[in-house]
Amino acid sequence: MSGYPLETVYLFVLIISGSLTFLYILLSDILDGILDVPDHPLFSPQLILSFFTVFSAEGYLFEKYTGMPSTLIGLLSAGIALIAVLLLHFFVFIPLRSAEASLHYTEADLEGSLAKVIVPVPADGFGEILIERTSGAVAKPAQSLKNEEIATGTEVVIIKMENGVATVAKHDPYHI
Repeated sequence: MSGYPLETVYLFVLIISGSLTFLYILLSDILDGILDVPDHPLFSPQLILSFFTVFSAEGYLFEKYTGMPSTLIGLLSAGIALIAVLLLHFFVFIPLRSAEASLHYTEADLEGSLAKVIVPVPADGFGEILIERTSGAVAKPAQSLKNEEIATGTEVVIIKMENGVATVAKHDPYHI
């Protein structure tokens, strides 16, 4: 290619694709917002950049350390890169997308949840509750449904969420 050894071309592509991958990681949210590109799972920028990074790295290493023909090196590098990108897609990116979606909750999702009082709820005021979720614990201000005092450590059920404040009642596991 243009008089340069293939080893140099692979190295040049590796540097460029590695740099673009790093920049994409840093700026992906901004770029996704500006460009508004439709999201196709197999043709995402991170997978394309990963393919070129792995392809050029393998090509460089094979050219430098083996005596295989360049055509075989190109095909072998492309195969390894394709396998690496598919593994990355199925075992990293897909689980990350589903984890990202499961961390989000709305106030309506909290209604009916059990919580523990961490700051006593006075009869006519506000206390605080702690809601244990799979993604972590969430603390919310709370008021009593029946205007009764609720002590610290009491298990409560969230009846209603309104403007970030939980209306709670004492939880009685034996009463349905």
